[in-house]
Amino acid sequence: MHSLRLFWSANNEAALQRRQTRLDRRKLDEIVNIPDLEFVHRFRLDKQTFRSLCDDLRHLTSLKGTREISLQLKVLCTLSFLATGSYQRIVGLSQHLVQRTASRCIRQVVDALSHPAIINKWIVFPRSPQQRAQIRLEFQRRFRIPGVVGCIDCTHIALVKPSEDEHLYFNRKGYHSLNVQMVCDSNLKIINVNSKFGGATHDSFIWASSRMESFMRELHQNGEQVWLLGDSGYPQRPWLMTPILNAVPGSVEDTYTQRHVQARDCIERCFGLLKSHWRCLLRHRTLHYHPTVNGNIVLACCVLHNMALEANLPSPPVMEVEDDAQHNNASDSVGAASNQSELLQGRAALSNLLSRLN
Repeated sequence: MHSLRLFWSANNEAALQRRQTRLDRRKLDEIVNIPDLEFVHRFRLDKQTFRSLCDDLRHLTSLKGTREISLQLKVLCTLSFLATGSYQRIVGLSQHLVQRTASRCIRQVVDALSHPAIINKWIVFPRSPQQRAQIRLEFQRRFRIPGVVGCIDCTHIALVKPSEDEHLYFNRKGYHSLNVQMVCDSNLKIINVNSKFGGATHDSFIWASSRMESFMRELHQNGEQVWLLGDSGYPQRPWLMTPILNAVPGSVEDTYTQRHVQARDCIERCFGLLKSHWRCLLRHRTLHYHPTVNGNIVLACCVLHNMALEANLPSPPVMEVEDDAQHNNASDSVGAASNQSELLQGRAALSNLLSRLN
């Protein structure tokens, strides 16, 4: 009798799993078969890009599906959360997907999207002189500033109060956040991200501590005359150009600053587009994970942002993004504290750039 009960229990469990798998596949088929525009509206990617993403995650990372939840459904749940910042629509994706399970799926997919193999494919600063030349020429064509290979700034991503090192995340605007440094090109493609610092950290400190700064410095030392554009919260360097404050109207300094502002607006527009697509990053959609997981969520959204750009998908209405700029002039204070020589070299490089404007 006992053996019969065990057999019945195992047989019943197997039947339930088969039924659950059929329900999962049926639900997935229903989602994938919705009209194309609705699919893009709900998940921010088109179906072809979604399938390509699933293939990449399957072959380049350890993300797997289970009998209960397929890999595709995990990815759809994550896309829905990242696009809205809400679990409510996710639960509606599948009758058997409770919020705790949805949260676990999100973490798994976010970890996969922030895997080095995915990051190195989708978020890449131009590695060769030829690639940098293409970006430089595009900036010069659009904004008439030579030598520019990207625009840099930081943006705050709200999170719940961390249980450890809370003071590192409390920003000057009175809430807890990550202060995320990004670099984009003139097409708003994100080419570098640093999401490791809390909201209490100043933009210029993140820059000074970043691999991006070291890389730009190395390019300069190797004789390559290229630079990023940053606001006045950054120190003037030969590889980082900042605006000239209080320039005399009509002067070459004023012309440079106007063009600088127009070109550097690329990074502000990039932030607006990123947060409009992936609304979990908006100020009022506070992330509820550990700061390290939240940093990976930012990386995941940046990967998806670039995928959407490459697929030339229609943009949602761009949200009004809160101004995160730290407007105090760091050029002199940071330069004096760290390296006066580099500050003087930066001013000389800026003077040389002014002579090249036409």
